[in-house]
Amino acid sequence: MSDSTVQCWLVERELGDRDFVTLVYATPDGSRFQQRQRSSTALRTGSAVTAATDIPEAELEPVPDAETRERYAEEVDRTAQRYDPDDPI
Repeated sequence: MSDSTVQCWLVERELGDRDFVTLVYATPDGSRFQQRQRSSTALRTGSAVTAATDIPEAELEPVPDAETRERYAEEVDRTAQRYDPDDPI
């Protein structure tokens, strides 16, 4: 099992049911992603959500369709231009 990581950027966040926030980080080309859920309480009291994070390759999933891959890649570009990787957003 490889322990290499990939820098992924925040491309989506959505407030869902039960006070949970879904965060999606994607690779720069938009081809792979990781989805995380955190409670709004954890967002206020826990570690900050940063513009980018390093994610183990084994934890990334393929993006299923071309439209979403393109949207994620565009959002990565936009986020990377506005923020440094460790900036809280």
